[in-house]
Amino acid sequence: MATVALLGTLDTKGEEYAWLLDRLHGLGVATLAIDTGSFSTSELADVSSEAVIAAAGVDVAAVRQRRDRGEMMGVMGAGAAVVVRDLAESGRIHGLLAIGGSGGSSVAAPAMQALPVGFPKLLVSTMASGDVKPYVGEVDTTLMYSVVDVAGINSISAKVLGNACAAIAGMAQAYEAQLAAPQGEHKPLIGVTMFG
Repeated sequence: MATVALLGTLDTKGEEYAWLLDRLHGLGVATLAIDTGSFSTSELADVSSEAVIAAAGVDVAAVRQRRDRGEMMGVMGAGAAVVVRDLAESGRIHGLLAIGGSGGSSVAAPAMQALPVGFPKLLVSTMASGDVKPYVGEVDTTLMYSVVDVAGINSISAKVLGNACAAIAGMAQAYEAQLAAPQGEHKPLIGVTMFG
């Protein structure tokens, strides 16, 4: 069964992530919730915020004691990148979904950029209508504009997030099937670009 990792601040976006988890289960995929909330102790988490901080190589108590939001966002992004890369390389996850505004998107971006091209990654963000280079980097992250702020489930956000769940579930199932298929002969590749 394909597994989708959900990455986000489960302390401040717990309602939304609980909704996403339920919707993804209904679509026939397993889930793994990774908590990037600075002080979160959410019971939804399969990977705690403490584990994410530790994955960044930072002392949990020390960084929390400083209460520096900018530092914490950087630490969470770095730790999440390590966590999702390890999960993807071990074949435990087949897709990554994150939702958020500028803060949540800034934490999710390094994690998505740590994953290889072809690995399904979807970011639902209020930032998707502007300059998205900081969030996409040089990988194939799929961006979906949230239309409304990510602050509860309402008639609009339910449609957007429902579409996001359907999209990442389909991508993860296809990716898992691709991994299970026999690998053919790989020819050398040469990169040529006309960007500029």
